[in-house]
Amino acid sequence: MGTDQTGKPSPSDETRPAKEGPVPSPAIRRLCLYLRELEGFLVQDRHTVSSKQLGQMLGLTDAQVRKDLAYFGQFGYPGVGYRVEELIARIRSILGTDRTWNAVLLGAGNLGRALLSYRGFFKKGFRIVAAIDCDAHRIGEQVGMTPGLRVLPLERLAEVIAQYDVQIAILCVPADAAQSLADRLVPLGIMGILNFAPVAINVPETVSVTSVDLAVHFEQLAFRISARQVAQEHGG
Repeated sequence: MGTDQTGKPSPSDETRPAKEGPVPSPAIRRLCLYLRELEGFLVQDRHTVSSKQLGQMLGLTDAQVRKDLAYFGQFGYPGVGYRVEELIARIRSILGTDRTWNAVLLGAGNLGRALLSYRGFFKKGFRIVAAIDCDAHRIGEQVGMTPGLRVLPLERLAEVIAQYDVQIAILCVPADAAQSLADRLVPLGIMGILNFAPVAINVPETVSVTSVDLAVHFEQLAFRISARQVAQEHGG
């Protein structure tokens, strides 16, 4: 392809979207991984990267990288590859992390407190503005890294969501409390729920849910280790 209005090479035609319709969930997950690696490249003062280099960092083929990016438009420059800063900005825009998302955390137990102390969320555009719990012994306790952030009672949930224009809720509660809290969150205008409870929750299609069951990840890891051991025992 030719050059753009600045005289720089224009993105290659090879990265034009090849498919229409919904983007597969695995492609979205890989997009998040690409962003993480690209941000690492920037820290290393690397300003260009090829699809092969990006794929090698994640154990993927260069064809897979190009295919994933092609769902979202034109990327890359002939003879140059990808400009790291530009690709970071494009991916952040696609993921919606080029803005700040306010979140409320429900369940200020051990897991909830660990999440509140994690600085990486804010760097990615996620701001936990309040922690909610129904345990009277926890109400008023200072939590997290944000000065003045204290545990609030469940009765203040609607007030907090309205005051801070909260879009995301984080559930760090027992399984038997997750669905009732989800039912309470939906009419308050929550658009997405990050669910750490070890149970599936039902919400309207207008609300997005991502579930993180740590036990399931341990089970998947155990399977891979066991499968490798069996293969080794049989000379595979």
